[in-house]
This record gives sequence, structure tokens and C-alpha cells, in this order.
Amino acid sequence: MNNILIKNARIVDGTTDRAKDAVDIMLADGKVQDIGPSLTTSGDVTVIDARDRFVMPGLIDAHVHVIAQNANLKENAAVPDAMITVAAMNLMGAMLTRGFTTVRDLGGATGPLRMAMEEAPIALPRLNICGKALSQTGGHTDQRGPFDSTPVPDWPVPLGALGVICDGEPELRKAAREQFRTGADFLKLMANGGVSSPSDPIHFLGFSRAELIAAVEEAQNTGTYVSAHLYTDEAILRAVECGVHSLEHCNLITAETARLAAEKGCIACPTLITYDKLKSEGASMGLPAASIVKVDDVRLRGMESLSIMQDAGLQMAYGSDLLGGMQPHQSGEFELRGRVLSSQTVIQSATLIAAKLLRMEGQIGTLKPGAFADTIILDRDPLMDLSVLSGQGENINTIVKGGEIIKHNP
Repeated sequence: MNNILIKNARIVDGTTDRAKDAVDIMLADGKVQDIGPSLTTSGDVTVIDARDRFVMPGLIDAHVHVIAQNANLKENAAVPDAMITVAAMNLMGAMLTRGFTTVRDLGGATGPLRMAMEEAPIALPRLNICGKALSQTGGHTDQRGPFDSTPVPDWPVPLGALGVICDGEPELRKAAREQFRTGADFLKLMANGGVSSPSDPIHFLGFSRAELIAAVEEAQNTGTYVSAHLYTDEAILRAVECGVHSLEHCNLITAETARLAAEKGCIACPTLITYDKLKSEGASMGLPAASIVKVDDVRLRGMESLSIMQDAGLQMAYGSDLLGGMQPHQSGEFELRGRVLSSQTVIQSATLIAAKLLRMEGQIGTLKPGAFADTIILDRDPLMDLSVLSGQGENINTIVKGGEIIKHNP
């Protein structure tokens, strides 16, 4: 861990529509210590001159699957745990290279995996997890097709499995408690049909209202919240009414439901890049044919949903939700959203709003004193050109995570 003084920093953090006037930022003991003009220091301090560049908080991706090395999720679940662990380390290392210093996993990553990543020999993003996503029989993480008579897998399921199957309130409550027992930060429910599973059309409603309410109660008992996989307006409305807080995807949302979700304080997490890449690359990456035919059901309404949610005042966090070989497109969500939303709004989604969703406000997504010393330095102003955040970090001059310099090109 380094003590670092960043000089001449023009900060872009989503709080303003233009880069702020240049200041100095002191990072010490893994935290932001001070911000102000002409800071001085003594002792062993690394000085980085950010003149003519732009400084952001470390980025946050609020919807990833770090165990998904294969777009075919049934095949992914059959990969040995040791190989999944190594693949997850490589995937997360690439995420950090793109400037993501914190990621929220929405199904698959476990408490033990997070502990292993914290002991990894390379720097990796901070990992927020739900454990295994919860699905009913025939739901979004049930990878058995209509002619597959394989019994429901017993707990614990393989590390490469995104979720567990549970039916009825008692099973759901037990599965929820198992996730919390093993280190989950929140719960994830598959409350709607999905693209990457064989038996659930998009309009399919996952779980009963009573089951959704039971999950919300279990999360609240643990002091946290429920996230749900949702596409159709009916599913979204039902989830909001039952107390779900984090609304994933929301491609088919209506203005009325978006307004209600905003009033309830929900946060949406659109993931448009995944449908873009599933359409163009899914088949070559191993996505089953039955899944490919469902992509357009949600892809074609995705951009419109951004405008609907923005107009309704429903806050949106940044998410990518990519699988297998499509994961390198993680940063493509910035430019997709930028076609509809202002650059400031898009930047907020990967900083302030994502931090709020993860319940880590003041710790991540900001460069205020007391926050983790997570920052990236860019060659161009992202408020003027969001493409500077795209790719594999080529336009990121410097990456600091928790006070450790990961990358620096003087």
C-alpha cells in the first residue's frame, strides 16, 4: 500500500456536468485522506501529476458473474471448482484493468471464493456477492430442459452453478439462510423468465408473491435487501409491490411501474451490453439455440427502457451481465447508455448510484475524504467522450485500488 499524492487532478465523479477545477488528492493508508489546492507532503510519498488528464473514482459494475467462464451455463456448472476459481481470478483481473475497482456478483460467487480472491497473488476488484441466485423449478437458473429428468441438485451446488433451486416458502427461506450463512451480502431471486435458461419464456413469472415476500423478510432480518431478475412489466410491478429493492434488467418496464419503483426507493440495474453481444456473438460463444431465439424479446426494448426510467426518476446503476467470452465487452455499456442518457448520468450510474445500491455510499464511487483510495486517471474527459471508458483500459493512464498502484504510465 502506497501513500500517494495526485497533483493537478480535474475530478469527474458524476456530481457535476463538467470536470472540476484542478486540486490535489492525498491517498494514505488505503483511504482518501485530503483534497485541496497545493497540498504538501513529506516522507515516503509517490507523486503522480495528473495535469491535462481527468481523475475519477474507481468504477463500479453492479451486475457481473465472475464464475461464468462459459456462456452455456449448464456446461459452466460442470467445470471443476478449482478451474472456476482460476477463471474467476483471471476475469476479475481483467475487470480491474478496465478500471472497475468494485464489482457486484449477481449469482455464482460464494463467500469462500471471495476469501480466495482476497488472498490472490494479483490485485483484483472488491467483490460484493449474493451467493447463489435462488430459482424455482423451471426458473432462470434451472438448466434442465423439458426432457431432462435429472434430479434437482442438492446443496451445496458446484461453484460454477449460478443458482440453486427452491420451491415453496420453507425451501426458499432455508436457501436464503444458507446464502447468508456462507457470506452473502444480499439475496438474488430469479423472478422472471430469462434468455440463458431452457424452460422459462420471458413472460414466465418466477416464484409466488408469498415466496417473494418471504425472501424480502429473510433479507430484512439480516439487515439487507433483495435483488431480482426482471424483464416484463408485470414481473417488475409484482416485485416492487413485494418489497424487492434492486431491479435487474427492466427492459419491458412501463412509465407507471417505473414511477412506482422510484417512489418506493428502488434502484434499477439495466444491462444492455449483454443483449447486444448475445445477439452478435452468443452462438459462437456456446449459447444454446433455444436461448438465442429469446434475445430479441428483450434486446429491442432496452434503449427505450432507459428513457422511461430516467423520465420517471428511477435511479439506475451500471451493469454488464456478460458471460464467457463476451466478458471483455464489459465497458461497452457506457457508450450504449450514452446514446440515450447524458454523460453525467451514465457516470453517476457507475459511481454514486452503484455505491448507493451496494450500500457503500461514502466508501466507493467517490473521492471524498474517508473513501477507499480507488481512482482511475484518464487521458480524455469522459463527460465529453464516454468512449474513453471503453475497451480494455487503453485510455486509463493510472489505476489505484485501495491505495495500491495497479497501473501507472508517467
